Amino acid sequence: MTETRFDVLTIGNAIVDIIASTEDDFLVRENIIKGAMNLVDDERAEHLYAAMGPAIEASGGSASNTAAGVASFGGKAAYFGKVADDHLGGIFRHDIRAVGVHFESKPLKAPPPTARSMIFVTPDGERSMNTYLGACVELDSSDIEEEIVATSKLTYFEGYLWDPPRAKEAIRMAAEIAHKHGRRYSMTLSDPFCIDRYREEFLDLMRSRTVDIVFANESEVKSLYQTADFNSALEAFRADCEIGIVTRSELGSVVVTADETHTVEAHPIEKLVDTTGAGDLYAAGFLFGLTNDRDLTDCAKLGSLAAAIVIQQVGPRPSGSLKTAMQQEGL
Repeated sequence: MTETRFDVLTIGNAIVDIIASTEDDFLVRENIIKGAMNLVDDERAEHLYAAMGPAIEASGGSASNTAAGVASFGGKAAYFGKVADDHLGGIFRHDIRAVGVHFESKPLKAPPPTARSMIFVTPDGERSMNTYLGACVELDSSDIEEEIVATSKLTYFEGYLWDPPRAKEAIRMAAEIAHKHGRRYSMTLSDPFCIDRYREEFLDLMRSRTVDIVFANESEVKSLYQTADFNSALEAFRADCEIGIVTRSELGSVVVTADETHTVEAHPIEKLVDTTGAGDLYAAGFLFGLTNDRDLTDCAKLGSLAAAIVIQQVGPRPSGSLKTAMQQEGL
């Protein structure tokens, strides 16, 4: 096997998050689907930006948040994603490198601009995302650096990336490289609305073993198998992937393999502030554990710890060291 440089390589939509607090009536007035990721065009993005209140700008994007989380645990992380050579692209490059993630994807020199997501956080901590993909749609196979994939223990991509057409080819190419070098490949289902668009394609990725390890939350796994019964969805999930992980908010998480089931409680919190990044950081903890030879129960505990930390703050990335938190918890 090729010598290892990175624990986890993630591939995703490179997005700058613009986060503002709001009330539920604003979502109704602006016809925003609460709790979902809504894709918007440039005109809608400009309208929502003008309508939102005071906001925080922070680098985001599901898979880049996961990479940042792995680095915060002390793991070696790399990231592929497309930004433009513009102001927001500069913010993204600075932020992801500053947290210790290897990021050398070439910026786009021409329009469209760097992607941005207007995230509205309601008093219950729920986040509703309105994402303009911008430069993300330009990611293609030329952005897949074979040497980085080959030297990463595990490569992980976000289901959101299945929207830009050329990214599909890039994802399949990365899977071939990873498996050729004896590495694992993983994905997150990302969003029930994403699943509705690509259900059969996602199932094919799993059943063909293009992906080995799959993350979902409870609503996503039910959506994937078009059932309201969690247990039947879980059994179908078990059959379709090497390792399946389902997060269940305050009910914790369940990890399944062909012949094992690991149920882990949620890590306790003092106050829910903002759920942005919860699934991304859970994946970070789990993948850090997995690539550092932890058992599946420990992996889930690390995921739960990271998710608990990030939902008690505003923004999708932990403000403190996850490595320190892990040590303090004796994990």
